[in-house]
Amino acid sequence: MKAHAKRFVLAPDSFKESMSASVAVAAMKRGVLAVFADAECIEVPMADGGEGTVEALVEALEGQRVVADVHDSHGRLVRASYGWVREKKLAIIEIAAAAGFDQVAKPDRNPRVTSTFGVGEIILQALNRGARHFVVGIGSSATNDGGAGMLQALGARLIDSQGDDVQLGGAALSQLDRIDLTALDPRLAKSDFKIASDVTNPLLGPNGASAIFGPQKGADEATVVELEIALSTWARVVYSTTGRDVALVPGSGAGGGLGAAFLAFFDSQMLRGVEVVMSANHFAERISGASYVLTGEGSVDAQTASGKTLLGVAEIAARHGVPVIAFAGRIGAGAEALYPLGFAALVPIMQDISDLQQALADGPVNLERAVTTTCRLLAQCR
Repeated sequence: MKAHAKRFVLAPDSFKESMSASVAVAAMKRGVLAVFADAECIEVPMADGGEGTVEALVEALEGQRVVADVHDSHGRLVRASYGWVREKKLAIIEIAAAAGFDQVAKPDRNPRVTSTFGVGEIILQALNRGARHFVVGIGSSATNDGGAGMLQALGARLIDSQGDDVQLGGAALSQLDRIDLTALDPRLAKSDFKIASDVTNPLLGPNGASAIFGPQKGADEATVVELEIALSTWARVVYSTTGRDVALVPGSGAGGGLGAAFLAFFDSQMLRGVEVVMSANHFAERISGASYVLTGEGSVDAQTASGKTLLGVAEIAARHGVPVIAFAGRIGAGAEALYPLGFAALVPIMQDISDLQQALADGPVNLERAVTTTCRLLAQCR
């Protein structure tokens, strides 16, 4: 089948637990070239502040990965990595590298005790390397400590009414009386942080960190109440320390309340994660003149319309009049709401019935096959 040359922009997010964004791009490219042999494929791996953010930004900014030995959310030593762009003095961090949900086995998930201490350790190592600008992807945490552990790693003292240091973990914050910033690393005052997140939840309340994300991290109803009380104490003491009331600020509940710590103590901006990535990889410029944009992620449903990666891709594509085709392992309830937002088609990649583990393992093959089939249809419509 001979087809006219076309220009495809390949801009998927990762397919969680199946393939990274870069692997998905490679599968899409194989699918396109199987039909349009002379097509131009523009490869733009995407992310929204969660998994894949470091990979996407390191590639876009021609940086490198740096290894850091830090503690995970349970205090165990782990080998994490972050992105480093020397010329820009820029560190790119995913908090999940040190405090990630996927690092904790299901029986061990307990947001009462998990801590963001390791996130602070990564920041400290980046400061030692010379970083003064930070992009922090704030998704997929196992924590609910309001960023307290991060601050402790960076030199802050959290002190109870007896003058003792408060222990790590979200529940311990109920004992907090004051915060001593005397030993907080002074280099932080000369640094700035762009917080990449797809979450707008506040720290407290029915839509806050404890109520919405606590159960996903292992909290039962009683624990959610306990954590809400602890974060309320945290917010009160943070306000008395910094003069910044972050309890109800959109995004302050991201990362189990880590967003609140960044907003209260550092020079920070809370940004949509996908916008941070698209700015770095010049997505708007690279989409100009394209025939199609192919995007995708593991699951597409009603939540995709609330600010996920695919929506950001579609918004830019719509401004340039480029149709978007999205591929997903699962297309769930409410996905049809995406069609008026610039999506030309939503394509499931599964072909055969299989169990979850097999479906995840077969993700790249299934994605390539789905893209090939879609391109055959496009070739007939030329």
